Amino acid sequence: MGKEIFIDPKVNPLKGHKSAIVIIVTLIAVIAVMSFSPFVIIVAGERGVLLTLGAPEEKPLGEGLHIVIPYYQKVIKYDVKIQKSTITTEAASKDIQEVKTTVALNYHVVPEKVSKVHQQLGFEYRTTIIEPAMNEVIKAVTAIFTAEELITKRPRVSTQMKEGLKERLVVHNIAVDEFSITNFFFSEKFTDAVEEKQTAEQKFLKAKKDLERIEVEAEQRLASAKAEAQSLALQKESISPELVQLRQIEATIKAIEKWNGVLPNVTGGAMPFIDVKAIGRQ
Repeated sequence: MGKEIFIDPKVNPLKGHKSAIVIIVTLIAVIAVMSFSPFVIIVAGERGVLLTLGAPEEKPLGEGLHIVIPYYQKVIKYDVKIQKSTITTEAASKDIQEVKTTVALNYHVVPEKVSKVHQQLGFEYRTTIIEPAMNEVIKAVTAIFTAEELITKRPRVSTQMKEGLKERLVVHNIAVDEFSITNFFFSEKFTDAVEEKQTAEQKFLKAKKDLERIEVEAEQRLASAKAEAQSLALQKESISPELVQLRQIEATIKAIEKWNGVLPNVTGGAMPFIDVKAIGRQ
């Protein structure tokens, strides 16, 4: 007789296998949900272009959580924060001087128009629109001014470039925030000519100031001489015989006050004589 096999009804041999199957199915479900999630989050500084069967919706998705239909809808995110672009462009000035201009532009995509930007430009708008527009505007404005004016009228040059960029970019739904000219680079020949001109102007200004100083000093001396002459004339007019006699008497009195009573020793000539009676009669 064969050997009997006893199976305990309380023990299920498939129990371990069922647990593994449940885990595998759960993982597959999680992966599927994650892969085909109907939820999209738009963070601060972004806008979303909702594509329905590839066609963009006109109104963009704002910041926050949004629900989309997997396979049927898709969201493309665009950065609408302020961005910066810096370029250096070679151009010719009005007086045919070679100029290299370095500029910096701050700009952003108009948030309400990201769908249009996606349709017309895509993600490469910086290289297809921004930088070519910057090059074009720099060359156009540089040609209006002489090389010297580019330096002396720099704020005006910068303003014209900024306005030119605004006009060209607004049609592409890109807004200009700030624009600045970082630097101008000129040819060595022009730079030397500018330095020579500045040196000549400085010498001219110094000579002019020296001449003005000499003229002022001459006028001061002339005024002083005139004042002195007028003073002498007034003194001359005020002199009279009585005034002369009074000054003589004052001098004699001062001499008497200083006399110590001792007559000077005179070896020859007449002894000085003071007419006291004459002083009394005065």
